[in-house]
Amino acid sequence: MRAILCREPFALKRVERSAPIAAPDEVLVRMRRVGLCGTDYHIFAGNQPFLSYPRVMGHELAGEIAAVPEGSALRVGQRVTINPYLACGTCVACRKGKPNCCTRIAVLGVHKDGGMQDVIAVPERAVIPADDLTLEQAAMVEFLAIGAHAVARAQLSPGDRVLVAGAGPIGIAVSLFARLDGARVTIIDTRRSRLEYARTRLGFEEVVTVDDTIRDTLAARTDGDFFDCVFDATGNIQAMRAGLHYVANGGSYVLVSVVPDDLIFADPEFHRRETTLIASRNALSGDFARVLAAIRSGDIPTDALHTHSVDADDLPERMPRLIAEADHVLKAIVTF
Repeated sequence: MRAILCREPFALKRVERSAPIAAPDEVLVRMRRVGLCGTDYHIFAGNQPFLSYPRVMGHELAGEIAAVPEGSALRVGQRVTINPYLACGTCVACRKGKPNCCTRIAVLGVHKDGGMQDVIAVPERAVIPADDLTLEQAAMVEFLAIGAHAVARAQLSPGDRVLVAGAGPIGIAVSLFARLDGARVTIIDTRRSRLEYARTRLGFEEVVTVDDTIRDTLAARTDGDFFDCVFDATGNIQAMRAGLHYVANGGSYVLVSVVPDDLIFADPEFHRRETTLIASRNALSGDFARVLAAIRSGDIPTDALHTHSVDADDLPERMPRLIAEADHVLKAIVTF
């Protein structure tokens, strides 16, 4: 069985492995598509804070069921996506209905081997039917659920002014669901090409390039009030620190990014705004359900999100190029 293994930073190669054997509560899924995201690029580069090598990457997954437990409602050949956040079900977070931040969480492709292999065994509860989606759409459900979860955490109201820092896949996912909730969305990024793509292909008219005048620019665009809610999806510690200055008095700051650094704010600024600071981690089953419904209704322009396709056998060679061309890559999907 083929697998794409990251042995150590910058060492991605194809290897042959034995096919997995499913436990009594597991489903075997034949992988067909795997989306690439920032986490995978960070794993490849060696700066993902929660990972040990070697690792088979891949948590944005679409495939077809190869085998099911006896009595399962799922069927062989069924198209599915997978919730990659495998929770223990008993810890304090799980008991509160927050398996996304389980104290013993195992994320496919991060804490345990993921979907960049021909067949994967996963718990039946993690398998989500996606018969009416294309394989490419099914592979995009997970990253969109990250955005849907962050927006749900923010509890936006129609008409809220929202700022999204970062026009990569997660920032775009946040922007799409904030817009669906009736917010007025502005996107900022240092990369003009990504902002132009968000404007021309995804219909976000309010896009601003980050430069030395960004704070004054955002103040002018909001009559000095700034934003009811700011989302950070940059993965950059300096940008995360700066984001507080764009939050309106009485507003919220949602951190979708995670970085291996200390995040420090000026306490007087934090208190002056009476800022609500929110972390957003992973996604819940309800977020996956919302994404599926939004794709089915046509509210999510999946064709515009999918910008690159890569054959699995070509990935070790293509991965560095995808990273080097990141300004022009929104969502790359690997074909198995």
